[in-house]
Amino acid sequence: MKKLMFIFLFIFAKSAFGQDLKMARKVIDTLTSREMWGRGYTKDGMAKAASFISSSFAAYGLVPMDGKDFKQVFSYPVNTFPAEMTLRINGKLLLPGKDFLVSPESRGLKEAKLILAQRDSVSFINIEHRLLVLLKDKLTWSVAPEAADYTVIEIDRKAITETPENIEIDIENKFLPEFQAANVCALVKGTQYPDSILLMTAHYDHLGSLGKDIYFPGANDNASGLALLLSLAKYYAKHPQPYTMAFIGFAGEENGLQGSKYFTAHPLIHLHHIRFLTNVDMVGTGEAGITVVNATIHPKEFTLLKQINQDKKYLSKINSRGKAANSDHYFFTEKGVPAFFLYTQGGITAYHDINDLSSTLPLNKFEDLFRLFIDFNKALMK
Repeated sequence: MKKLMFIFLFIFAKSAFGQDLKMARKVIDTLTSREMWGRGYTKDGMAKAASFISSSFAAYGLVPMDGKDFKQVFSYPVNTFPAEMTLRINGKLLLPGKDFLVSPESRGLKEAKLILAQRDSVSFINIEHRLLVLLKDKLTWSVAPEAADYTVIEIDRKAITETPENIEIDIENKFLPEFQAANVCALVKGTQYPDSILLMTAHYDHLGSLGKDIYFPGANDNASGLALLLSLAKYYAKHPQPYTMAFIGFAGEENGLQGSKYFTAHPLIHLHHIRFLTNVDMVGTGEAGITVVNATIHPKEFTLLKQINQDKKYLSKINSRGKAANSDHYFFTEKGVPAFFLYTQGGITAYHDINDLSSTLPLNKFEDLFRLFIDFNKALMK
């Protein structure tokens, strides 16, 4: 009988976590869809993602952090490229995202044909029009909070076979001095110690679009983190804990940690009530383990995390890293909130490009990471 009961519980647990994995995949598919348009600054991509997260929190039964609205609205500047763009090098048409990128701070430029002067083996210029063309081995894009007085074009060197001698260019930028975004904030109130908070965070924004037709899906960065955040939110809504379990999906991370910077300056909860914060960013792989930023400044919690993993054998390795301003944990750390930033390692190498797709994201350690979070949070409440 005991053996049968064990088998039943094992099958039930596998089935339950399998449902969480199925849900996670659905979340990532939704966030990386064309409808969300890269969760950025054109076609309401970021706003649609925020509404999706807000609706999910409500459906799970969480409550707004401020008791009124899941969304904490704020604004910041950003440079965008919303219009159709054309680029030819030596008469050859190149495709945005695939063959070339426009440096995110660039101004627009429209010229029928410009002569390029070679500076070295990878850079070519037209001084009169303040244009720089660079050859790159890999195209990696980002977001900029300003518009410069020059234009930089980065070209995948595999896209052309000849030295760039002339360029035809039609690129339009649009600078938005006060782009409106929103952090999405929710909680499950603690049953015994509601003023003690465990906070879990992940940014939901990505790079948006480059031109009229190309967007950056951002599956690993960071639809994967949002999928884990929503999975945990749903779990804790069904299983309230002694401590308050709080969740934030941050906007504007790719544009300089704008969302977490704003939240820590205008907190909806008392920051000194946060027992611990765990931020996740790019957690869609994991065959090579995870890395924990801030591990060296919180050795007690890091030892606890490693001990749980050693006992349960969730992940192959947990690497230690020191303080770094590389995700949304940072401004909380600066305010004295104890925090970790976790990211997985191994697997796909797509990053800030058009190849960060849901279809190629393995999620092979997602369930184990979910279990590790549950156990770690439980241990923090002791």
